[in-house]
Amino acid sequence: MKVLLLNGSPRKGNTYAALEAVKKDLENVSDIQVKEIIASDVNVSPCIACESCGSGNGCVFDDDTNDVIEAVVEADAVVFATPVYWWGMTAQLKLIIDKMYSKADALGSSGKKVCLIITGEAEQDDPQYELIPKQFGCICDYLNWDIVCCRTFTAAKPSDLAADEKAMAELKGIADALKQN
Repeated sequence: MKVLLLNGSPRKGNTYAALEAVKKDLENVSDIQVKEIIASDVNVSPCIACESCGSGNGCVFDDDTNDVIEAVVEADAVVFATPVYWWGMTAQLKLIIDKMYSKADALGSSGKKVCLIITGEAEQDDPQYELIPKQFGCICDYLNWDIVCCRTFTAAKPSDLAADEKAMAELKGIADALKQN
């Protein structure tokens, strides 16, 4: 199984800590290949709705888009991880998601497994923890993907999540969720 970790955080903090825990957990599972893409480290230009990608050739921009989207196509499972920025995912992650349009046909026939990891400063009853999963729910419905887990965490300071033993234990269960479904 190929698992792609898409890290939407532009800094090293709680989202990084969450994905480090997931990576360690996945290392203990046989037959899993893990690849991580950090959204802020790739050059992905905004979609301009030129429709040139409709020819099946991918995005026309000479940037990292085609490589990043090909990694999504090749993955059996994708873990989308993002801190909350203004009640939504980060702009860096949204750029990648918008560019998935260039391979929507290939992505829509895959039946991928998806896990969401969302970290924010607000308490768990805040709407941000509903809005982001709803958006991903629409994306996954459109692409015929299955959301097999969604984990949301309250973590204000960049080191809060790593120090939260309960959260770290919960993150270790993501490998099981990806394997079982």
